[in-house]
Amino acid sequence: MKTKAAVVIEAGKRIEIEELDLDKPKEGEVLIRYTYAGLCHSDVHVAHGDLEARLPMVLGHEGAGIIEEVGPGVSRVKVGDHVVCSFIPNCGSCRYCANGQQSICDMGATILEGYLPGERFPITGPRGQYGAMCMLGTFSQYGVIHQNSCVKVDDDLPLDKAVLVGCGVPTGWGAAVNTAEVKAGQTVVVMGIGGIGINAVQGAALAGAKNVIAIDPLANKREKAMELGATHAFGSAEEAMETVTNLTRGQMADSAILTPGLMTSEIVRDGFNSVGKGGVVVLTGLNKIEMENIQLSGSVMTLYRKQLRGSLFGDCNPTTDIPRILGLYQSGDIKLDEIITRTYTLDQVNEGYDDLLEGKNVRGIVVHEH
Repeated sequence: MKTKAAVVIEAGKRIEIEELDLDKPKEGEVLIRYTYAGLCHSDVHVAHGDLEARLPMVLGHEGAGIIEEVGPGVSRVKVGDHVVCSFIPNCGSCRYCANGQQSICDMGATILEGYLPGERFPITGPRGQYGAMCMLGTFSQYGVIHQNSCVKVDDDLPLDKAVLVGCGVPTGWGAAVNTAEVKAGQTVVVMGIGGIGINAVQGAALAGAKNVIAIDPLANKREKAMELGATHAFGSAEEAMETVTNLTRGQMADSAILTPGLMTSEIVRDGFNSVGKGGVVVLTGLNKIEMENIQLSGSVMTLYRKQLRGSLFGDCNPTTDIPRILGLYQSGDIKLDEIITRTYTLDQVNEGYDDLLEGKNVRGIVVHEH
């Protein structure tokens, strides 16, 4: 069958819309009709070349849709199921899945190659074989994906909101709840209030943090943070320091969650300096893989017992945490509607990313037309 998709052909060039051919699902695979896709910064990293991916690649790794067909041996979902896609697949049986660390499932090793197990490329087109971002390629009307990337959700959940729980919401929320282990009464700093940072704010607030200090240079982002659980908001770490010091009587924050568009050594240093003894600094933002962007005093780290932790997918287990977070949305404890700034058609995907990079959106959504 044919599908219209947004493709990165060459790093640094504009995303192009192409009509591509899609194979039928084979063993363990499903055909999904994507209804919504989230505009997440990681796709920009591929488009700009910060993350080196095999090109051409169909972009999009935050997606939701309906299963149209299943291949042999599929047991996780059936035709007609509503699903949220997990941007890291989970096999359920590798060492990491087996000990409850699905976010680092071995199947995630090829997400920047974009093929399905067995080096299979279900998408072909004028440039040969096309990969799919995170084995999903949600900026396509249809996709053939592995069942291990699917999480079934309740039919009555609005997929245009649930789509965010495929990447941005668990990544931010989990960075606070799981990685930083935020506890009631603590002080938490969140640096960078985009689609991930806003959910770190929500997660910290829900976990009972007494002070949630949001830092972002843009006023619209700071306002949104205050709306959704932050107690204070500042334009820079420098401006926030006095308040962090005063609120904690000099003991500083218990954790700092770093969720910028591009992680820099300055941001890491600011986060490190904002936490006190026993403080945890959580890194969720990315930059070029080979860039060394952590330069800190090892002695201070030792003497103050500070910790630096990497967090992928918010250390979540998608098969249980995606439904759990959606349950919190249904009960009103996590807001999803409020973080969607604007919707776009597939043809407007470049405009959507321009808006993201200019800081206009907390989260933009692509609405697929069929």
